[in-house]
Amino acid sequence: MSTPITLHGANLLKEELHRLKTKDRPAVINAISEARAQGDLSENAEYDAAKERQSFIEGRIADIEGKLGSSQIIDPKSLDADGRVVFASTVELEDLESGETVTYQIVGIDEADLKEKKVSVTSPIARAMIGKFEGDVVAVEAPAGLREYEVLKVQYI
Repeated sequence: MSTPITLHGANLLKEELHRLKTKDRPAVINAISEARAQGDLSENAEYDAAKERQSFIEGRIADIEGKLGSSQIIDPKSLDADGRVVFASTVELEDLESGETVTYQIVGIDEADLKEKKVSVTSPIARAMIGKFEGDVVAVEAPAGLREYEVLKVQYI
């Protein structure tokens, strides 16, 4: 089963993978070599720390490669959804109670970041928005109760 990810999110993962393989991995291998040169490994904190760091790096590399291998990369600019809210679209909403507007992009689970106005496709607000058009009302069950939003604009940027 493929997992959707935006083109931007995939590029960020590829950059991290490149850094891990070309900088972090060689640096930790060097640190392990230096710690081994110090002698007794049983009481060598630098060696233990370097091995732990190596384990983390190798695990992260495997994790990223797995995610990229099973991802369906979606470029929002290439979408043609006829104004419908879909994965990777950017949606401007108006809170019907307060009149405040907010803009969110619907992204993959690993890309979600509310500070950047990116919501996971699995979040309640994204699930409620999927399939809607400009002018539609979206009802979202929030911790504070039911919130209603009007879809003001749908963009594929």
